[in-house]
Parts: sequence; C-alpha cells; structure tokens
Amino acid sequence: MLDDTHPTARAVQFERLGRMSSVEKFAMVEQLTAMTTFVSREAIRATMPGASEQQVILRWIELVYGKQQAAAVAPVADRLGRRGSA
Repeated sequence: MLDDTHPTARAVQFERLGRMSSVEKFAMVEQLTAMTTFVSREAIRATMPGASEQQVILRWIELVYGKQQAAAVAPVADRLGRRGSA
C-alpha cells in the first residue's frame, strides 16, 4: 500500500476518526463516494469528447459494475443523469 502520510499525522487522523460519531463517519464516507464518482465520471467525459451525459454514465456503469449491468440499464438511458432519476 502506498502511504505518504507521516506517522504522527496518521496517529492524529486515527485519533480524530475515533472521536467521530457513526453519523459523522457515514457522512464522510458519503462525501468521499460522491467525490470519487464525480472525478471518475469527469475522467470518462475527458476520454469521450462529444458524448452525451447518458453515454458517460453508461460507460461509468460498465467500468464499475460490468458490461452486463450497463446493458441492462441501456434501455432506460434516456433517464440517466437527470436529478431524481438514476
């Protein structure tokens, strides 16, 4: 595992994590997941100039969940990328 965090800083991180409530930890995981999803979709978007949002999301689904899942979602791709959908 690559780790460029100084041991003292790592100890502070663990100490702070230990003081966080379950709700705070869940919120942090949720934020990190959203950020990772956003960054990965932006990377896909950069490799697919001119692609629609639906095409980008379908490619993301394919990379994360596999071709079979992307194919299962493809028939409703027109609803992907809209708030309250997908």
